Amino acid sequence: MSIPLVIDTDTAQDDCVAILAGLLTEGADLRAITMVAGNVGFDRQVRNAYLTLNAGDRLGAVPIHLGSRRPLVRPWVSAENVHGDGAGGLDMDFAGLEPETEHAVDALLRLADEAGGELSIVAIGPLTNIALAVVKRPEFAQQVKHLVVMGGSNNARGNITAAAEFNFYVDPEAAKIVFDAGFHVTVVPWAPLTLQQAVFGRPVLDRIAAIGTPLSDFFTRVCSSTLAFDESVGIPGTTHPDSLSVAVLLRPDLVTKSAQYHVDIETGSELTRGYAAMSWGVHGLTPNATVVEEIDAPGFEAFLLGMLATPTTPPRPFTA
Repeated sequence: MSIPLVIDTDTAQDDCVAILAGLLTEGADLRAITMVAGNVGFDRQVRNAYLTLNAGDRLGAVPIHLGSRRPLVRPWVSAENVHGDGAGGLDMDFAGLEPETEHAVDALLRLADEAGGELSIVAIGPLTNIALAVVKRPEFAQQVKHLVVMGGSNNARGNITAAAEFNFYVDPEAAKIVFDAGFHVTVVPWAPLTLQQAVFGRPVLDRIAAIGTPLSDFFTRVCSSTLAFDESVGIPGTTHPDSLSVAVLLRPDLVTKSAQYHVDIETGSELTRGYAAMSWGVHGLTPNATVVEEIDAPGFEAFLLGMLATPTTPPRPFTA
């Protein structure tokens, strides 16, 4: 049975890998890609999504809908210092490639209607689009079967400030709306989960490069800038929370430990802006999310390496 799926993304580095997983994993029915302001410049993110569809030999097969170009109430903050252009300098001819005219928020609402309660969303950027869909239609949260959110840290360090993970920091007001809305939500946190179990060190990256497919070459290229940044700050490889979020939805057996938490987001303090307060059940708060605590890390690695071994023929040549 296929899983109707939307990926809401700020396409750079691991977002590209996440889209490939949604495209190429058996049982996934990727119905749309919705774009939200986040990692790199908005128009660059859209191009990165097209580059990814090209790598997967699926240009024209999945619609791209443009969403929010800025957070709800704050100026946009980028992660270009981490990701560069988000694609390792890759380019191609984009002639004739046009996103849909329907706004991403309207597309989310329509797709939820069409799926009849079966739509799942993997949100791997700031939660602006998801929050706006809730504001426009509060019952949207009940129409979505499963929302997987990459964001926050589980009582651990952030990656843009000491307190906050990037996605929640960029639009904390949106994140707060989403966690208050009543979604069936699973959280894939930055720390400790990603830093302990979703980092690919040089030996794994060498194995990926040796696969020799267009997809493995694409992976190596788009992850190159982020690898350099990660190693410069003491992370021993590339980080893959976004593709892990897709894997959590499509291969739930990869989750070996999770728990119910009450998740709330700090919006009032500049010091701890975007901090995700994850209460583990001893504070009298009603749980509103499942937080992934541990995964089958070798299984996740095998999942991605198997996907990257898929033979594809990109219809447009890449250029540097």
